[in-house]
Amino acid sequence: MSKTIEHIVVVGGGSAGWLVAGVLAAEHRLRVTLVESPGIAPIGVGEGTWPSMRDTLRRIGVAESDFLRECDAAFKQGSRFDRWVDGGDADRYFHPFSLPLGHGDANLAAAWAGMHRDVPFAELVGPQALLCLEGRAPKQPQTPEFAAVANYGYHLDAGKFGLFLQRHCTARLGVRHLLAHVEEVVTVKDGDHAGDIAALRTREHGLVEGDLFVDCTGMASLLLGGHYGVPLVPQRGVLFNDRALAVQVPYATPDNPIASQTTSTAQQAGWIWDIGLPTRRGIGHVYSSAHMADDEAERLLRAYVTASGAPADPPPARKLSFEPGYRARFWERNCVAIGLSAGFIEPLEASALALVELSAAWIADDMPATRAHMDIVARRFNEAFTYRWERVIDFLKLHYVLSRRQGAYWDEHRRPETIPERLRELLALWRTRPPMHRDFYRIEEVFPSASYQYILYGMGFRPEMPARGSDVPQLAEAQFREAARLGARMLALLPSNRDLLDHIRTHGLPPG
Repeated sequence: MSKTIEHIVVVGGGSAGWLVAGVLAAEHRLRVTLVESPGIAPIGVGEGTWPSMRDTLRRIGVAESDFLRECDAAFKQGSRFDRWVDGGDADRYFHPFSLPLGHGDANLAAAWAGMHRDVPFAELVGPQALLCLEGRAPKQPQTPEFAAVANYGYHLDAGKFGLFLQRHCTARLGVRHLLAHVEEVVTVKDGDHAGDIAALRTREHGLVEGDLFVDCTGMASLLLGGHYGVPLVPQRGVLFNDRALAVQVPYATPDNPIASQTTSTAQQAGWIWDIGLPTRRGIGHVYSSAHMADDEAERLLRAYVTASGAPADPPPARKLSFEPGYRARFWERNCVAIGLSAGFIEPLEASALALVELSAAWIADDMPATRAHMDIVARRFNEAFTYRWERVIDFLKLHYVLSRRQGAYWDEHRRPETIPERLRELLALWRTRPPMHRDFYRIEEVFPSASYQYILYGMGFRPEMPARGSDVPQLAEAQFREAARLGARMLALLPSNRDLLDHIRTHGLPPG
């Protein structure tokens, strides 16, 4: 009889390791142990999430008010892209988290292209871009935990988030936490599953045995990459960024507005993120070392920080290097990699934590009962997540390939040989019709067709859409009017991001 899966060992902490441990412990009556090397700090710059994080936190039993207070978290309603189209002062567009009103029912893109091209697409089809422009919160003080008036995710302090999850998982979900250095991977020597991981030999706790091992060891990929030698599929030929400089800066005054979105500002050979938390801003420059020297990248970062109103010179930037790519397989034998150990492309659109959530949810929902079932689940997992990583790459590349900015970095991004074939084909189709659900046919797509519309039309893509018998312009116009009406009503009723967070810090939110 095949061995029953009873003990899961997560190797590595941080946001990824503790999210995985929490989801698995909350969903299954299995032993979950997290082994974490002492003295190794997490990377700690993954400060943006998607709305899916609300479901994940609720799934593991976290109170939203506690999370917001303890993780220095704020509400995020999408992304704003500055200077991506042509680099001009008026160059700005939004990718909000809410779908366009009437998406899927009316051909909004055709009506916008035909009659309203002078209005930014996202600002015409829904109210959320306006909420971001005005710094509004996505809910009211009386709105229950995790419920929304406008769809939202979070900005958070990644270091505090990992510690918050650690406390919750150990105190509430029974996760065993071992601080230990892994010195050896001990494998099964014979039998049907020879080559499986039997245990980890640790310096402080001896052998830690398990049935399923989850590799959350970051870019080191200690188990999947190091032990099993599963290679990285490089993506530097598609997306060139491989460096980041990150700083944390205070607000000029304690009551400064908190941005309702991540702002990404294009640069000569990359872009700068700007994330607002209640007590500080997190700012970083992502760039290509093949197109820009480190000292020039830091000069541009410091110039941005100064121009954005920081009260003093920023502290020295923390430098991060990464190789854009993903593993050829994510699940090998009884080991599955999640988080940076599975791959990393770049932080544009904050897909890293979302892929952690998707991976943890998949394993929780399709947990193999026995070792014999594990190979079936592994094949399905590998196929699904290869598809998901490829779609992330397509979507991120879309931001670059449509830019009209000049310079070697941007010119090379537009070269056909750097564009994935699937994206090239879709761009040809989208010349005469908008992105639609048939283009993204999986039940759980990483980015829906609406997200592609926001980027396409925000980046200045101007389709020529022939009239079709099913197109009813009046229906689209009615949706545009409703979006304007709803936006005005929401502006009148919703507090600012900071005002709501101040209220939550004192009073909390009603339980969901």
